[in-house]
Amino acid sequence: MQFFFEVLIGGLLSGVMYSLVALGFVLIYKASGVFNFAQGAMVFFAALTFVGFTEVLPRWFGLEVGGAFVFWLALLLAFGSMILLAIGTERIVLRPLVNQPQITLFMATIGLGFLIEGLAQGMWGAAVRGIDLGIQDEPLMWMMDRTGIGISKFDLFASGVSAVLVAVLAILFNKTRTGRALRAVADDHQAALAIGIPLQQIWRIVWAAAGFVALVAGLMWGARTGVQFALTFVALKALPVLIIGGFTSVPGAIIGGLIIGASEKLGEIYIPPFVQSTLGLEANLSGIEGWFPYVMALLFLLVRPEGLFGEKHIDRV
Repeated sequence: MQFFFEVLIGGLLSGVMYSLVALGFVLIYKASGVFNFAQGAMVFFAALTFVGFTEVLPRWFGLEVGGAFVFWLALLLAFGSMILLAIGTERIVLRPLVNQPQITLFMATIGLGFLIEGLAQGMWGAAVRGIDLGIQDEPLMWMMDRTGIGISKFDLFASGVSAVLVAVLAILFNKTRTGRALRAVADDHQAALAIGIPLQQIWRIVWAAAGFVALVAGLMWGARTGVQFALTFVALKALPVLIIGGFTSVPGAIIGGLIIGASEKLGEIYIPPFVQSTLGLEANLSGIEGWFPYVMALLFLLVRPEGLFGEKHIDRV
C-alpha cells in the first residue's frame, strides 16, 4: 500500500507539469475559440530564450555567471520577448484573419509553430542546454523518515507554482472586465467588435498571458529534461489533459493533468503484470505511459466529449 501511494502521489505531481502546458492552450482557446498548435513551440522558444540570456548577459555586462541577478534579469527579458512575440502574432497573423473560419486560424497556428521553432534555434542555436532552478529533483527526507513515501522537492515546487497560476488566471477570467471581454471575443468576434470590445488589444493580452505560462512551463520542463527541440512535443502530452478537463476550463486543465498523471503512472506499474498474469500474455508493455493517456482521452470523448468542465456547445437553427 505504501508503494501504491508513492506511485499515486508521484503521478499526481507529474500531472501538474502537463497542466502547465495545457493552461496555455486553454487561454488561447477561450479568447479565440481556436486550438493553438504553436503552444509547444512557444514553450521551447521561452525556455531557449531564457537560457540564451543567462549565457550572454554575463559576457555582455561582466556579471557573475549563474548569479541570482542574472537569473531574474534573464527571466524578465525572456518574458519581454514573449510579449513581443504576442504583439507580433496579433499584428501579423491574427489581425488579418478576423472573422475567418476557425480552421483557417488553426492552420495559421501550425505555420506559426514552425516559424517560432526556427526563430528560436536561429537566435540561440540548437544545442541542448540545462536549467538550474535551485530545486533538486530529490525526495523530501523528513517525509521519507516519517511515512517512508518519497515525494520530490521539484514536483512540490511545480505544484505550488501551478496553484498560483491557476488562482491568478481564475481571477482574471471570472472577476475582471478583461476576463468578460475575453469570453465575449471567444463567443463571437464580430459581435464583440460591434459592442466596442478592442479585439486586437484582447488578443495581445491573452497571447502575452499564454506566453508567460509557456515561459513557466518551459522552465519547469527544461529543468527536468533539458532545453532541447523535444520540448515542442510536450504539447502532445497536453492533448489528453485538455480532452478530459475541457478546452475552456482553467481548473479543468489542472484536474485533467492530475487524472492523466496518476493514471499514467499507475497504468505503467500495474497494467503489465495484470495482463501477463490474468490473460497469460507476454507482450512488451514497457511503453504504456506513452499511449495510455490517449486511451483515457478516447474514453472521455465517447462519454463526455466536452470534458469534465468544458462548456456544452449548442447550435440553434
